[in-house]
Amino acid sequence: MVNPSAPVKRRGLLLLVGVGVVSALAAAAAVALATNIFERKQEARNPFFRVAELTDDTVDPAIWGKNFPLQYDMYLRTVDQVRTKYGGSEAVPHAPTQADPRSVVAQSRLEEDPRLKTMWAGYAFSKDFREERGHAHMLADQTFTERQQVTKQPGTCLHCHASTYNVYKKLGDGDLMKGFDAVNHMTYFEARKLTEHPVACIDCHDSQTLQLRVTRPAFMQAMARMKAAQGVQDYNVNRDATRQEMRSYVCGQCHVEYYFKGPEKTLTYPWDKGLKIENILAYYDENPHKDWTHADTGAPVLKAQHPEFEMWNQGVHARSGVSCSDCHMPYTRVGAQKISDHHVRSPLLNINRACQTCHHFSEAELRARAEALQERTFRLRNQGLDALMGLVNDVKAAKAAGKTDQDLAGVYALQRRGQFMLDFIEAENSMGFHAPEEAARILGQATNLIRQAQILVRDSNFKPEIPDALPASAGDAHAGPGTGGKPVGSPAEGTGGTAH
Repeated sequence: MVNPSAPVKRRGLLLLVGVGVVSALAAAAAVALATNIFERKQEARNPFFRVAELTDDTVDPAIWGKNFPLQYDMYLRTVDQVRTKYGGSEAVPHAPTQADPRSVVAQSRLEEDPRLKTMWAGYAFSKDFREERGHAHMLADQTFTERQQVTKQPGTCLHCHASTYNVYKKLGDGDLMKGFDAVNHMTYFEARKLTEHPVACIDCHDSQTLQLRVTRPAFMQAMARMKAAQGVQDYNVNRDATRQEMRSYVCGQCHVEYYFKGPEKTLTYPWDKGLKIENILAYYDENPHKDWTHADTGAPVLKAQHPEFEMWNQGVHARSGVSCSDCHMPYTRVGAQKISDHHVRSPLLNINRACQTCHHFSEAELRARAEALQERTFRLRNQGLDALMGLVNDVKAAKAAGKTDQDLAGVYALQRRGQFMLDFIEAENSMGFHAPEEAARILGQATNLIRQAQILVRDSNFKPEIPDALPASAGDAHAGPGTGGKPVGSPAEGTGGTAH
């Protein structure tokens, strides 16, 4: 006879077993979770293993990489060549020669836009100017540029194209400023023998604390002079800057406008009066300088460099407290570690982490917005270049007809100012994105000045106007880069500059 209670007992037994299994799985999951949390806490507590002993003399980034493999791996990726719509480099094959052993170079900007040859006629940049590549290429590309064959470059150039912190220390017996001065007096290739690496870990980090630091003397001096003009005496960027400011200053050490001052070729950032382009032009008026004499017109002109720091300071991101690193080296998580991405590149190649942290729109929308701003800048830049081509042709015709340099002095002054403003945006590596409104204003002013110069060529009685010009003695010193504070603040004689 079948026992009617047997199925009930079996169900009870199965339920009991099931509860036991679930409980065991839950307990195992809880243990695994607790173990994972413990491991992550340990990772966060010990962000790196001291495999190699680092000192203030450790230059080779590969040695730093033994302690910081994640950051070093990202740093190595700056060899890539990926183009955005308005910037970045393409990998162009190059036949190695004894003079230039590179097998790959960036595309030539001169071939892309021959008008640049005319803008820089008589200057080394008219012979070789290529799209900028990543940090990994910065030393080799300067060493082997054809500009080296055109003019004798000074050792000063290595200030920003190589890891020079230890070079300055050694030459100055521990005094950076003395070492900096010593390198300024060297030829490029004399100084080049003292360097081995492009910008490296030691150029931005203290080897013991890993704190960010500024190591470039020209930046230290320029900031101190600008702060002094604002009434802040004895400003020391490494002592007085906030951490968020330092996340831009370590980039601003090199991504700036500069010139080589005097026969000593002392690298100088023209910021005494502030960071706006009118402040810089007022400085150059008060401290007469020309980089070269334009071969087609005879005007004593200036070559703008790469003023990303100055332009970023005029934009909404700087005014909102956003640093260079926030966009170009955004934070990323690897396990429990939160680190800055040392694969320094355009935010448009990393929209998810560079932009969407703050801007909650799709990648397509953000890319379209950025490219729309760049497209406007590009059109205005083209209008300015077309105007400059017209001016150069008009001046050449006027000189052929008998006009002298004295007759054209006023034209030269307008060309100098207008061409510098045009070149300021051309040389700045964001196609206007860092400060779109400021870029549009500068390009508008540049075209206006150049067109007025064309009128003056034809009519010597014409009275040109220079909007927004500052007297040489006036300044608009900036309240402080990246602080979100208040707004920033005739043909030249003097020694010619050197292409770099």
